[in-house]
Amino acid sequence: MSPFELQSLQAISRRHFLVESAMGLGAAAFGAMLGGCTTGSSKGIGAHDPMMPQAPHFPGKAKSVIYLHMAGAPSQLELFDFKPELQRLHNQLCPPSLLEGKKFAFIRGTPRMLGPQANFKQHGESGAWISDYVPHLASIADELAFLKGVSTDQFNHGPAQLFVHTGSARLGRPSMGSWVTYGLGTENSNLPGFVVLTSGGKTPDAGKSVWGSGFLPSVYQGVQCRTQGEPVLYLNDPPGVDRELKRKMIDAVNAVNQEHFLEKGDPETLTRMHQYELAYRMQIAVPEVMNINNEPAYIHQLYGTEPGKSSFANNCLLARKLVEQGVRFVQLYDWGWDSHGTDESLAIDYGLRNKCREIDRATTALILDLKQRGLLDETLVVWGGEFGRTPMQENRENKTNPFLGRDHHVEAFTLFMAGGGVRPGVTYGETDEIGYYPIQGKVSVHDVQATILNQLGLNHEQLTYEFQGRQFRLTDVSGKIINQIIS
Repeated sequence: MSPFELQSLQAISRRHFLVESAMGLGAAAFGAMLGGCTTGSSKGIGAHDPMMPQAPHFPGKAKSVIYLHMAGAPSQLELFDFKPELQRLHNQLCPPSLLEGKKFAFIRGTPRMLGPQANFKQHGESGAWISDYVPHLASIADELAFLKGVSTDQFNHGPAQLFVHTGSARLGRPSMGSWVTYGLGTENSNLPGFVVLTSGGKTPDAGKSVWGSGFLPSVYQGVQCRTQGEPVLYLNDPPGVDRELKRKMIDAVNAVNQEHFLEKGDPETLTRMHQYELAYRMQIAVPEVMNINNEPAYIHQLYGTEPGKSSFANNCLLARKLVEQGVRFVQLYDWGWDSHGTDESLAIDYGLRNKCREIDRATTALILDLKQRGLLDETLVVWGGEFGRTPMQENRENKTNPFLGRDHHVEAFTLFMAGGGVRPGVTYGETDEIGYYPIQGKVSVHDVQATILNQLGLNHEQLTYEFQGRQFRLTDVSGKIINQIIS
């Protein structure tokens, strides 16, 4: 391109470019979806791709993470935390000692105890207690590492989800996937480093903030992809715009952005440049990786996938395809796990069982598929909700709910991990005889976050970002690695 041509192109205002782009140019539309207004310091990345691979603090066991979040909080007492004593106490009035000084989301007055509504057996060489709600997961018990004493301090869904994924119950903090891509970048420049997939008909109670970049440059924000229809809206060019023309337009606008960055040093300028480039490359890469139609029949049988439909199973298969292609962090949210007992769909013995049927086979398939492809050792799979469920039956205004249900519980809940350097077939933590308090192996949400970062080779105390005069980190001022579950 001649100097005269470059000067002419630079004369085109950015406003004009974006107006034209809003009428159909995919790169700008995608950039708008990713974008946001943030402030803070940069990472010294210079005029280069901010998502380029970065060296970890130390050699990590995992290269990527797949986080399966069951939004609404599944009941550990019907799934993994077997309490025979609770069955003996079923329908008895709750002892006052369990209520004094406690806050609940809905329980008022004196509720009755609620025994487990599932049947439990021990499975595998590990002898893990797993219920008949999740028979497929029971078959791979020896691949899983259970944490049964996880605690939180948030008993409402939105703040608790934010706490799990951003380390804070308040809006404005970067999500875990953003921290990971900020620290490590991505191994595939043709795809986003942090991808989000949702199922269950709704997004999490905390909204898109659970995959936001907060005060980090917005290039680290999660990119939400769809499993039905176009994976990313507005990614394709309109008629009359070919790739050569787009290439020239992107080169022109990025030349202007480069000058602006050199003058101002604003990291969001790098974000814009990266978004245009990424959108250009994604037009070829995304349709291929997001297409599950070409997977062999045995894979569809394994996962229970239905091409063309939106489902948790489809998302699990896509998660495998994404990490296989070098995506650093894949976040799956499945909505609908609340179990208050106010109607049949929220009943602990009906709605919860149905939700388990939706995820049991696919979650198991994901772990087995990663293992058979040699990817499980370098992929950390995490499964869990935002808090637990009470051992007593939920009542509202001291009146029994029409169906069996449990209230929100912050003292103890269960999650599990697999792969990524986590010891298979172990259980850490134990609750009391009714599943109310941890009696050993109590861990915090920040401990879980520190452990996930550790498996990626990131020191949670060193992964920081200066914002408003303070060094922030995912684990705030706490967090300990749970060494008992890592190899």
